[in-house]
Amino acid sequence: MRKEMQKIKIRTSILESGFFKSLLYSTIGWYTYPGINLFNNLKVEGMEKLRQLPNRGVLFVSNHQTYFTDVITFIHVFCAARRGKTKRLGFPYYLFFPFTRIKYVAATTTMKSTILSRLFTLAGAITVKRTWSESSNETRTGLETGDIRGVGTALEKNWVITFPQGTTTPFAPGRKGTAFIIKQYRPIVVPIVIHGFDEAFHKTGLRLKKKQTQLSIIIKDPLEIDYTKSNEDLLREIMLAIEQLPEQQLD
Repeated sequence: MRKEMQKIKIRTSILESGFFKSLLYSTIGWYTYPGINLFNNLKVEGMEKLRQLPNRGVLFVSNHQTYFTDVITFIHVFCAARRGKTKRLGFPYYLFFPFTRIKYVAATTTMKSTILSRLFTLAGAITVKRTWSESSNETRTGLETGDIRGVGTALEKNWVITFPQGTTTPFAPGRKGTAFIIKQYRPIVVPIVIHGFDEAFHKTGLRLKKKQTQLSIIIKDPLEIDYTKSNEDLLREIMLAIEQLPEQQLD
C-alpha cells in the first residue's frame, strides 16, 4: 500500500512539474495556433491588463462556448501577455517558454469522456462534480465542498479560469458556488467575454467548423468586490460583467 502511494506521489509530481506542463502547453499550442489565429481572426481587447496581475490568486470568470477551444485560447493569450504581448498573439514564440501557472475548472464527466479530454486534464484541469445535469432543467446548485477547496488550493499558486454557467448554453443561469469561492478565498476577479468560438469550432473537440470567423476576447478590469453582498447579488454582478444576464440578450 505504501509503495502504491509513493508511486502515485511520484506520478503526480511529474505531471505537475513545470517541464511537463511546458512541453504539454507547447505541443497543444503549436497544434491549435493555426485554427485560432491563421484560419480565423482573433481580436483581443485588454490584453495589457494581464501584465499587471500577480502570478497567483487570480480568478478569471467567463462565458463558455466550447469545451476546449475557449480554454486553449486563454492559455495562448495568457502566455503571450506574460511574454510582453499587449494587443495580439503575433508569432507564437511564447510557446517555447509558456506561462504554466494556469488551472481551469471543468466537469469530471466531461474530462473523462475521451482521450483528448484526459490529455487536457493533465494540462491543468480542476475537475469538479456537477450537482446537476446539463441536459435537464435541474437547478444549478453549485459545487461540492471538496471541489471548492480544490479551487481554493489552486488559487494559492495559479491563475484559475472558471465558467460560472457550467454550460455552453448562452444566458444560462450561473452557479452560486462561484460566488462562494470568491467570498471564501478573495481572489482578484477578472471578467472575460468571448464571442465567435461556437461559430468557428465544434463544441466538443478541436475541429474547425468554419474558417474566417471573427473571434473576440474582451478582458475587463478586475471587479471591485463588496464582500457584504449576498451570494445571489454577487453572482448577479459576475453574470452582468460577463454579459450573460437574460435581459442583456435583448441589447
